[in-house]
Amino acid sequence: MHPMLNTAVKAARRAASIVTRASNNLDVIKVERKQQNDFVSEVDRAAEQAIIETILEAYPTHSILAEESGSKGDSEFQWIIDPLDGTTNFLHGFPQYAISIALRHNGQITQGVIYDPVANDLFTATRGVGAFLNDRRIRVSKRLYLQDALVGTGFPYREFQHLDTYMAMLKDMLPRCAGVRRPGAAALDLAYVACGRFDGFFELGLSPWDIAAGVLLVQESGGLAADVAGNENYLETGNVLAGNPKIFAQMLQVLAPHLTDSMKR
Repeated sequence: MHPMLNTAVKAARRAASIVTRASNNLDVIKVERKQQNDFVSEVDRAAEQAIIETILEAYPTHSILAEESGSKGDSEFQWIIDPLDGTTNFLHGFPQYAISIALRHNGQITQGVIYDPVANDLFTATRGVGAFLNDRRIRVSKRLYLQDALVGTGFPYREFQHLDTYMAMLKDMLPRCAGVRRPGAAALDLAYVACGRFDGFFELGLSPWDIAAGVLLVQESGGLAADVAGNENYLETGNVLAGNPKIFAQMLQVLAPHLTDSMKR
């Protein structure tokens, strides 16, 4: 395992121990509302601090982009951190959440870890080496046709300016695939594409920490990922489409025509 990936795994497991302990006492967790339908708990902050401390102990000159504490430092190496993707699920005891950590080197994502502490599923990827689930090599699914595909998605929940566009996409997608699921943690949804549990995934309005590690997992497992317009600027737009190559292409044909001009930039 690459030394930097090993550090990310160590950080994810340290954060997971905080999250798991807290999951047994949900009724006493302090929660704040950042904006509509966007919550942060003391658990998010404690887990994020544990991740940052672990990373900076090993690489003190690296920079950080984290969901709760923002951007820190200036380096060609930037760690992109979501300490608890699926906070709302976690706060309700709904067992679908994960820790997501990625490393961006000179603008390219090179390492990725997504850890599901409930299932004890550890997804890892290093650019050019492959993607793994609990040390077992994973590949995207082999389904050829959208009509047979299980598609993951995420509803707009925080900002609703693109709600009508999303609903048009969903309305067009539903009769064309075998089923659509919305578990509520985008990082895990992308990991599920990487290991073949989902054949494809799409969502609008995400943040870099929701996407970075998961997209690398998809790419290293033989899949494709892009902006919903088919471009590579998904970290900037927050609009992401991923899938095995055949399903990706068919989903793109369904979704792209619904994009407004402002969403294609």
